[in-house]
Amino acid sequence: MKKTVTLYPEAPVVDSLDLDALAPGTRTRYKVRLVTNAVGSWTWVPVMVARGCAPGPTVVVAAAIHGNELNGIPIVQRLFAGLEEDKLNGTVVGVPVMNVPSFLDNERVFPGGRDLNRLMPGTANGDNAEMYGHRLMSRIVNVADYMIDLHTASFGRVNSFYVRADMCHPVTARMAQLQQAQIVVHNEGADGTLRAAAMERGIYAITVEVGDPMRFQRGMIRDGLSGVRNVLADLGMIHQLSPEIDDDYVLCHKSFWIHSDAGGVLVVHSDLAEEVKEGQRIATLSNIFGDELKVFHAPEDGIVVGKSTNPVSPTGARVLHLGIAGAPENVCQIPPSLAARIE
Repeated sequence: MKKTVTLYPEAPVVDSLDLDALAPGTRTRYKVRLVTNAVGSWTWVPVMVARGCAPGPTVVVAAAIHGNELNGIPIVQRLFAGLEEDKLNGTVVGVPVMNVPSFLDNERVFPGGRDLNRLMPGTANGDNAEMYGHRLMSRIVNVADYMIDLHTASFGRVNSFYVRADMCHPVTARMAQLQQAQIVVHNEGADGTLRAAAMERGIYAITVEVGDPMRFQRGMIRDGLSGVRNVLADLGMIHQLSPEIDDDYVLCHKSFWIHSDAGGVLVVHSDLAEEVKEGQRIATLSNIFGDELKVFHAPEDGIVVGKSTNPVSPTGARVLHLGIAGAPENVCQIPPSLAARIE
């Protein structure tokens, strides 16, 4: 018999998650209320919760804190499609879209121009974006012991499959390695990011960059899902062999964007994950008549983490995201597996 799927399935509307109220071995969908508009209509965030039969940690897997970062949505959906509550230890919380207003508007930033991933954990008495961020944290994220924050590049840019994490912390370093990404960038977390706000609350969090904006990429989705499942397996939550750490990735102790100091038509020559040498030509800027204005060269040896794909390049536009390989400085807690690689 063909399964009937409800176009708009019923889900309880709640003010926050109460995981203790859930019976073991159950799966629940929620609409978590965050803010209202001027006519009193609620904006709610879709949340899926799988509560295992056995105790264990709580992992939040969240996507689309920027409204145009879509690859994380099917990762969350497919993760839950493969979970079996009777074989799950602990609880998995999936948030396919964190920034619902921007998702509905096909925009990266929150209405009003605020970037949610630069104002976390928000404030209880701020503007609309700040209150939205505060309630995301207090009503959803705070239930987590671990969090995987799924991102993509933004408009006019593309990313390799890479991870940002505090590689001096043994837990987040392990989570990052389990992603089996092309590149891992050590980054303690800038103020205002969801990852930094989670870490400040004792939630072990990493950011996984899963490809390009405004599209679904089959390979990126597959690799992102595999990384999430690797973390669950490593925590003993699902019955899957935890993989051996794959050394076939580039560890970067820092990364930075190269910006254009003039406007024009931009062509980036380097490929994603390409290792470039100091002085190597990486991009060319021309004027609107086709005359070459400037050739950009790599300022030092590095690897291409991301790059611009938008030829329209005003002064200050991003050109190329360069990662600098090597161990983080002032390492005090680096995992043995990582230290062995560096030595």
